[in-house]
Amino acid sequence: MSDQRVTIEIEQQIALVKLSRPEKHNALDMPMFYQITEAIAQLKSDQSIRAVVVSGTGESFSSGLDVKSVMTNRSNAIKLLWKWWPTQANLAQKVTIGWRQLKVPVIMALHGKCWGGGMQIALGGDFRIAAPDCSLSIMEAKWGLIPDMGGTPALMENVALDQAMKMAMTAEVLSAKQALDCNLITEISEQPLQRAIELANQLKERSPDTNYRIKSVYHRVWNGKQGRILAAETFNQWKIILGKNQRIAVKRAMGDNDIEYR
Repeated sequence: MSDQRVTIEIEQQIALVKLSRPEKHNALDMPMFYQITEAIAQLKSDQSIRAVVVSGTGESFSSGLDVKSVMTNRSNAIKLLWKWWPTQANLAQKVTIGWRQLKVPVIMALHGKCWGGGMQIALGGDFRIAAPDCSLSIMEAKWGLIPDMGGTPALMENVALDQAMKMAMTAEVLSAKQALDCNLITEISEQPLQRAIELANQLKERSPDTNYRIKSVYHRVWNGKQGRILAAETFNQWKIILGKNQRIAVKRAMGDNDIEYR
């Protein structure tokens, strides 16, 4: 089994990033967290790239956190949530916020399961294109957790407050049509990856400085509280993890299937 969890191919100034743990539905383990952040850093330093398309190999974009792999080791929680300054992104948040910090448009091509941590990563994109049969869920509450991977700024920008709370509290699994109706995704396509590449090529024809300035200004205008949101996510997740609810949730998770999602 390959240790390569994330791959990057550059084609005509478009970076094609693939989450590549198909045997686990691209569930997020610690190596994948690190490799996603490394991929973002690599893209940030490549001045030739004009757009980024992120997709998943196999049957799903990402089914979320691999609970058994990550949560059975206490040090993993510290590695994911630790930060030097409250408003900075920790490791768990970097895999989402990092896409927003790139100077080029980022398009997420979604299919299969896009659950929990996978949904958080998708929210880091500037655009989300989903297959008709894609299922999407902010699933953290299923494990007694709150969404803490930096997807909240995108929810504020796109989804009404009542809808965001309903999704986060119920951990309901939405169809692509339901997700489109509440603005969780940008559009639906029979071929999301192909459509994402088409959009990337369209955006590539515009001035890269114009794209960057639009992205920067719009994110700042729509949501100038990103740092405070990141701090609030982490602070409240620590309160839950240090309480009994998390211990109960993890114990329940350990008794379920071989792959657990959030």
